[in-house]
Order: sequence, then C-alpha cells, then structure tokens
Amino acid sequence: MHLPRCLLTTAAGVVAVLATALSAAPPTTAAAAAAVSAPCASTWKAVQRVAVRKPAWNEGPVATTRSPIVRYLRRGERVTSCVVAVGGDAWSHYSDCGGGSLWRVVPGRQSPARCLERA
Repeated sequence: MHLPRCLLTTAAGVVAVLATALSAAPPTTAAAAAAVSAPCASTWKAVQRVAVRKPAWNEGPVATTRSPIVRYLRRGERVTSCVVAVGGDAWSHYSDCGGGSLWRVVPGRQSPARCLERA
C-alpha cells in the first residue's frame, strides 16, 4: 500500500528537479565558446620517480602495469594533465605511491594518479 505513494513522491521530486534544471537560463554563446577553447592549465608535480606508460595496442585505452614504459618522471618534475583514466581490471591496479587504478593522462601517455600531486 505504501509503495505507490513512495513512487509518486519520487516521481514528483524528479519532475521538480527537471523543471528547475530546464528553467535555468542557458549559458551565453561567448561563455560556452571560451570554456570549450580554454587550454588545459592543470599542473601536477611528481612526488617520486615514476614510470610513464603508454597502453599497448591490445590493452585498450587505459595503461596497465604491463604497459611499456616510455620514460620516467623525476621527483618534482611538473606535467600538465586534465584527464584521469580509470582502469577496471587487475592489471591496471598499480602499487606505486599507495596504489590504485586511476591513471593521470600526461601528454600522450599515462602515469599513476597517486604519484602526482597538484602543483
């Protein structure tokens, strides 16, 4: 008996949220164009010596611990990165800098996200 009332309440809440979102004024064309054309300005610093890897042709878009090493970042070296790749398999889980499956995309390659800190 309570289920229909909950469903109606939830549906009414969703409709209210959608109506609020749709009634908001769209961004101006100039502001939208500036946001799209703005270059990436997020700078990161390596906390230790870390490998920069490029995914092999058969690994997909995210680097893994088996991916070939392209180069190393020295401790304190700065790189620009605005994108994070999320690995979903066991091989994408690294153990450097505390571990994880997040890989920060640095120019053309990928580096473990926890090995970089915002500069």
